[in-house]
Amino acid sequence: MDATAHVRVPLVGEDQATGRLAELYDEVKKATNLPFVPDMFRLVSTRPDLLEAVVAGYKGMYLGGVLPRQTRELISAWTSKVNECPYCVGTHNFFFQAFGGPEETARAVESAESADDLPVEEKTKVLLRLLTKLSKEAYKVTDADWKVALEAGWTSEELLEAFFTSSMFNMITRMVDGLGLGYSVAASRISQQEIPEEGAA
Repeated sequence: MDATAHVRVPLVGEDQATGRLAELYDEVKKATNLPFVPDMFRLVSTRPDLLEAVVAGYKGMYLGGVLPRQTRELISAWTSKVNECPYCVGTHNFFFQAFGGPEETARAVESAESADDLPVEEKTKVLLRLLTKLSKEAYKVTDADWKVALEAGWTSEELLEAFFTSSMFNMITRMVDGLGLGYSVAASRISQQEIPEEGAA
């Protein structure tokens, strides 16, 4: 079965891409270190101007930064879980493990009802609780919530990066689900790849 059969917009194939789209596809493969362009990016392939923004957001989340890549991938997977997007959970559980995250934690993300169900340290649970609130009721995030995260050991710079990553994923999961790609983990070609050894991603 074609994993993109449910998608509501045209997807430009890599062999059909020309001009700026072809350049962006090359950027995506370089940034993701994958031999193909993930279908999430192809959702906006008929609008290279929009794809440019998505690629910039991806680079902002994952290239450089102060948080370990493993932490940023956990944030991405957890935000996807909160938003009930199996495609994105599968994709970022793959990357979480590719950057050294335990399989036990990745599996727990798939079934956990709250951050408290995850086998992670309390500092990480504090962060994920806050990001759950950001995803569900951002207008209710308070100075007291921020203070709790600081007291747990996170810096303001780390929290800003975590908020950016989670906020980006609130956008991505809505685009993926709304356009018909997010219905299944199996729809994610990334999730079907073999997990590379740590450091190889």
